[in-house]
Amino acid sequence: MSTGKVVLGTVAGLAIGGILGILFAPQKGSVTRQQILEKGNDYADELKSKYNEFADTVSQKLNSAKEFAQVLAENGKAEYDEINNDHHTESNYKL
Repeated sequence: MSTGKVVLGTVAGLAIGGILGILFAPQKGSVTRQQILEKGNDYADELKSKYNEFADTVSQKLNSAKEFAQVLAENGKAEYDEINNDHHTESNYKL
């Protein structure tokens, strides 16, 4: 199971549990609605934070992959140039 699904499931479970706890608490409706709103905002903030962490991780991994590809391409070009130069040098000796 992916990390995103686990985080989403956890946040959803916490939200449902919090809302049910508030709904069954013996308080006035206006107080209960305010608590639900506050809990919803808290969960939204937590979910946004988790999403941002996930996006940052993905971004870092993409940058690492890009840097690796650049180094690999540079090394490949250097190898090609070296082989090409060696081939031309050998051709000159045969003349």
